[in-house]
Amino acid sequence: MSDGAFYSGLQAKLETLRNDGLFKPERVIASRQGSEVVSQDGRTLINMCANNYLGLSGDEQTSRAAAAALEKYGYGLSSVRFICGTQTVHKELERKLSEFLGTEDTILYAAAFDANGGVFEPLFDENDAIISDALNHASIIDGVRLCKAARYRYANNDMADLEKQLVAALDAGKRHKIIVTDGVFSMDGTIAQLDRIVALAEKYGALTMIDESHASGFMGKTGRGTHEHCGVIGKIDIITGTLGKALGGAMGGFTSGRKEVIETLRQKSRPYLFSNTLAPMIAGASLAVLDRISASTELRDRLMENTAYFRQEIERIGFTIKPGTHPVVPVMLFDAPVAQKFAARMFELGVLLSGFFYPVVPMGQARVRVQLSAAHTREQLDTVLEAFEQAGKELGILKNQ
Repeated sequence: MSDGAFYSGLQAKLETLRNDGLFKPERVIASRQGSEVVSQDGRTLINMCANNYLGLSGDEQTSRAAAAALEKYGYGLSSVRFICGTQTVHKELERKLSEFLGTEDTILYAAAFDANGGVFEPLFDENDAIISDALNHASIIDGVRLCKAARYRYANNDMADLEKQLVAALDAGKRHKIIVTDGVFSMDGTIAQLDRIVALAEKYGALTMIDESHASGFMGKTGRGTHEHCGVIGKIDIITGTLGKALGGAMGGFTSGRKEVIETLRQKSRPYLFSNTLAPMIAGASLAVLDRISASTELRDRLMENTAYFRQEIERIGFTIKPGTHPVVPVMLFDAPVAQKFAARMFELGVLLSGFFYPVVPMGQARVRVQLSAAHTREQLDTVLEAFEQAGKELGILKNQ
């Protein structure tokens, strides 16, 4: 406690963030997650910033399934999987995820961050090459850093640059090469060109890996993910993802692929070997979610209808958005303090949103990120659009002003 300069330095940095309008406040909610939430001050807000794509986070069926698993399997295991932390519910979830994704086997993690953090080091070394998209999630970046493989980075979704990096890795004599990309890039809603990526992988003898955190459960005709959307089911070597977004919204991650890959991770992946087992009630609820979305595309279809409507109307009002079809809708405000002011004003108007700015997104690309849900009603979306228009006029940021 003697290093006063350390603490004063932190205080100065925090004060700079506040003065620059870049401090990220935490909006405290006092209810379950849903299309509407109750804030700490008692107000009801329309929630437009959760990853609750299918509306299952606060859903009664999901909660009942979690309660049933809690009653049967208990609260937790107080152990890691290989000691005494594996229950039948975990094995059943791994089997069902494999069936859903079209893979041979799956391994569960406490979080998707752990899945990406633990996948590279056991599988690749200094003789190999990882070719990674420039806008991949931070968990992929951190996972790659833990591995001794050579690192190559290609411009976001740029197939010409990807091929250039593959040639460079080939010329360097690297043994194994793996192309790694988000299936959907969470800040932009951009969908990776997996069909073209797979074609390049086949051309240069590379493996492929996708992070499906913003895709599993609703992308593709039956919600299998980006690989279904792009017509390459069975052609992706490694799939990572989360149970904490569309698939129930609690926490937990997974890696799925060939049996020999998954078995290697069970033996060598440090986040798996040294983290407590995923809570059985989460596994039980996730099983119920997979059954539900495998039986019907109703929630997925409703989500896509909401997405198309909101994208059309927000542009009509006069906002600039990133083009696309994904339920992540970046509303571009460009200036970081403006994004923070806009989010704060929307909070006052009864809409929960967050501003994003550098280093989360590139400099000069500040935005508020809207995330649609199957749980949103048309009335709620119209109310949100009215608030967008009012706040946009007040801040003078509409294109048609």
